[in-house]
Amino acid sequence: MKISQITFTRFVAAIAIVISHFNKDLFLYHTDYISDIFLRANVGVSYFFILSGFIMIVAYHKKNSIDYADYYRNRLARIYPLYIVGLLLYLITKYSNCSVYKLILYLLGMQSWFPGEALVLNFPGWSISVEFLFYFLFPFLYNRYYSKQNKSIWVIAIIIWIVTQVFSNFYVSSSWYEGPHTKSHEFGFYFPLLHLNEFLVGNLAGIFFVKHFKQKNYDFPVIAIFMVVLLALIFVPLNFHNGLMAVLFIPLIVLTSYNNGVLTKLFSLKPLEYLGEISYAIYIVHIPVLYIIREILKQKHILLDIDMVFCLYMVILLIVSTLLYQFVEKPLRDYLKSVKT
Repeated sequence: MKISQITFTRFVAAIAIVISHFNKDLFLYHTDYISDIFLRANVGVSYFFILSGFIMIVAYHKKNSIDYADYYRNRLARIYPLYIVGLLLYLITKYSNCSVYKLILYLLGMQSWFPGEALVLNFPGWSISVEFLFYFLFPFLYNRYYSKQNKSIWVIAIIIWIVTQVFSNFYVSSSWYEGPHTKSHEFGFYFPLLHLNEFLVGNLAGIFFVKHFKQKNYDFPVIAIFMVVLLALIFVPLNFHNGLMAVLFIPLIVLTSYNNGVLTKLFSLKPLEYLGEISYAIYIVHIPVLYIIREILKQKHILLDIDMVFCLYMVILLIVSTLLYQFVEKPLRDYLKSVKT
């Protein structure tokens, strides 16, 4: 089952994260409220985790069981090549930051398990390290619970979500939390087990979706929930990083997927859907591309206004991401399909 309209939302989340990692002198940070949104736009990673759980169920819900080897091969072929490309691009300008230890952690996707090392090398890779945990567990969860319609997983997932939210919000206000750029911060924000709840509730949302699939015009609810998300980022002083926003992201994902209104027609346009397709490339290489652009401008003694740099950066990032999707990600995926057949 392909849900074209949900694909574009991945691009929206990816671009929000890109902006959140850019220079805070950018014009978008000059306006109150808008600035508040982008300062917390890293919540887009939480959206990715929840959507990943949702999509896994939608993709596999008709199977009686999942073959472990086949599944792992598919997942690795989908994400690992660009994960490595992101590293190689990063090393063009930041090779002095590399060490054998950091390289091993990154290549094995283990960095997020070690507070203090979660952001080694191409730091957006921390989320791929978390995704590796999700992908490792999913065949077991599907074969043991989802395919057998075992209701206990609902209780387990909801308990894990509640406990994670209580712990996360207590932790950041406790004496254990030492602030940004510390090991305690990396544990509280990047440790894989604190994100497992997002994938699990995404799975539950997927199960609900496939069992109650019925298209209807949900334009207004989708817009309303999206506006509430923005307002929450501005006014609610809680830790959203570990899945709290699932209370809004899940209805947003489900209703967008059910929707057959104007928004769906718009989001399903081929150019917008394509932007969603290249969103993984955008996310995993956006930091290396930024570093390369900064280095070139520095070496060439080119002085540009920060807003001009941003415009240049966005154009180059989209071009690079398109090329990587067309010549790395997509060919490998298609090759894998041809091998299986």
